[in-house]
Amino acid sequence: MRVFPCPAIRRRSPLLLALLAGAAPVLSAGGAGAQEAVDAIALDAITVAGAPSFRETATGPVQGYRATRSATATKTDTPLRDVPQTVNVVPREVLVDRQETRLADALFNVSNVQPGGSIQGRSDTFLIRGFRTQTYAIDGVFMNQANNFYPVQRDLADVERIEVLKGPASVLYGRGDPGGVINIVTRQPSLVPTADASIQGGSFGFRRVQGSVSGPVPGTDGLAARLSVATQVDPTFRDLAGRDNSRFFAAPAITWNPSPDTRVSFIGEFTRQDSVYDEGLVARNGRVPLDTIARYYGEPFSRYNANANFGTLKIEHDINEHLMLRQVLNAQSGSFDVFAARANGLSANGLQVTRRTTGVNSTYASVDSQTELVAKFDWLGLRHTALVGVEYFNGYRRAYTTQGPLASVSFLDPLPGLALPGALSLQSDLKQKTELTGLYAQDQIDLGYGLQVLLGVRYDTGTQFYFSRTSASRTIPPEQELSGVSPRVGLIYRLAEPLALYASYTTSFKPQTANVLGVASPPPETGEQVEVGTRFDLSPDVSLTASVFDITRNNVAANDPVNTNYSIITGQQRSKGVEADLAGTLLPGWKVIGGVGYTDARVTRDTTIPVGNRLDGAPLFSGSVWTTYQFQEGAWRGLGIGAGVTHVGSRFGDISNSYKVGAYTRVDAAVFYDLNEHARFSLNLRNLTDARYIEQPFNATNNIPGAPFSVLATLTARM
Repeated sequence: MRVFPCPAIRRRSPLLLALLAGAAPVLSAGGAGAQEAVDAIALDAITVAGAPSFRETATGPVQGYRATRSATATKTDTPLRDVPQTVNVVPREVLVDRQETRLADALFNVSNVQPGGSIQGRSDTFLIRGFRTQTYAIDGVFMNQANNFYPVQRDLADVERIEVLKGPASVLYGRGDPGGVINIVTRQPSLVPTADASIQGGSFGFRRVQGSVSGPVPGTDGLAARLSVATQVDPTFRDLAGRDNSRFFAAPAITWNPSPDTRVSFIGEFTRQDSVYDEGLVARNGRVPLDTIARYYGEPFSRYNANANFGTLKIEHDINEHLMLRQVLNAQSGSFDVFAARANGLSANGLQVTRRTTGVNSTYASVDSQTELVAKFDWLGLRHTALVGVEYFNGYRRAYTTQGPLASVSFLDPLPGLALPGALSLQSDLKQKTELTGLYAQDQIDLGYGLQVLLGVRYDTGTQFYFSRTSASRTIPPEQELSGVSPRVGLIYRLAEPLALYASYTTSFKPQTANVLGVASPPPETGEQVEVGTRFDLSPDVSLTASVFDITRNNVAANDPVNTNYSIITGQQRSKGVEADLAGTLLPGWKVIGGVGYTDARVTRDTTIPVGNRLDGAPLFSGSVWTTYQFQEGAWRGLGIGAGVTHVGSRFGDISNSYKVGAYTRVDAAVFYDLNEHARFSLNLRNLTDARYIEQPFNATNNIPGAPFSVLATLTARM
């Protein structure tokens, strides 16, 4: 990147320069690339007067807490009131006011979404309407589905908005889980120069620096670039044998309009994570004791190192005023290494935690191509927005796992550092390759008289190779033949201008990885949802969304009662419930976002799990609300206050319902002050009552507790 010094930064925002200069030593710890990023931020931005007036788009910024448009549910820029399926949006302004640094915290603002476990501090998983999902999409492209989880925790430095499409969504996204899709929309480059940077410090040694700079690239008309970077160190409140968690993140992006009819964009993300392998607390006697939430059953050598990289190129060309061609090409790669102490369970007397040593080396890579044609036309007196497309996905992963003995440790008083790992031997050598081609079509039809219908269907076909070699011999299985049809139909009735009613039927499709005796191609896991809802604009700036849903998950792998080393595809699970979400500006300066949900998610058919058991991690009731008020005039102008409450009901920690974690209520608050149009100081207080609770139950030996009372101070400069 060429660097053009800009005196305007020094002239108009000395605080921005000071912040970025102070960030340089911290970022330099992340490598030379980090230092170059700081230099670019400090020098590239140029101040230009006369920014264009705001007009919301499906992929751009949102003013306030209420979004009005989205492309997550339709892959077209569509008003949310014209989508016959629940879509909740968390805009960047919410992330800034709450100073969120975790994706899990950001999604507490959405009803019926819970953190589903960090996979020992490695990644993010979530429960949406009771069903677990271990991946998400970025700008409409799923992260590698051949991998069973994304290997790093998502950074929010380049996030413009976070959108949750509730329920099955295979008609557009292909493989997927029945609970829904999380789609992260990234910040786009701007031809109007902008820059922002922040320095954060908080309880338990947390420290973070992040920045983003955007503007035109000199010498080429219509070419703009953005660079977002972040680095953080987080020792956490857990007693992790004196070790820290760290992450470095960089995201370059460009957009180019070579002609009025053609748009080109590219986004790349590069993440490096080095963290403690932390399984959390262990359940005993049907519950997880919370007397010491910092208790750690690992060892100082328990580490996790990962990197994740991807790039997405998108080209759109308007063939004419009615027809647009779009090509999206995504490439991903990454790896992770684990060497850690892992808990097996409890000794017979419950006084010792039995353990083993595990080593894992895993790599993955994938390509994803989407070619789409969007047409807008009138036919038979009706207005149509049609989408047809083809998607090709090819991905693989390999995980080589070893295991060895390790001494037990006291349940009540674990003392790390006293045990040495034993010799390691092969546990498994897993290889998986998935190749899928999906053909899909969708039509949004305006029938008039306030009625709209959405019709869609997708057909996926391909192959999957899944082989796990163990120390015992095993015959290499043939490739599985995969196929699935995913229909969708939705109806919207605009009863009045601010009120829309909708009903929909949607489906999901996911390749099966279970090993079924004598079956080369077991049927894929499928899901189907019936949903009825409404979207009501209480005012021009406040919207309420409410819905009732019923989701059935079919072809769930269950234990084979005859051949216990295999599975049979007969299981079924069901989730039904109701939810409501509110977002917007109540009065000038007064914003609110929140939601409440009730979900009854249970096993309805299985060979081993009793019918009626609740799905793990899914509370019956949950809800949250966050609101801020900023004085608009007078002596207090610029001062803002915020408060929020999050409540999560009790949950079972595993699908066998062998133990339970209690309900909790967390209270948060914030105070912030805009020193001027270029600088803000904020103080965020979390868990004011110092409540003790389990935030993320995963299984009997993996239960991550919520953080106690903590304080986060942030100084932000922007241009």
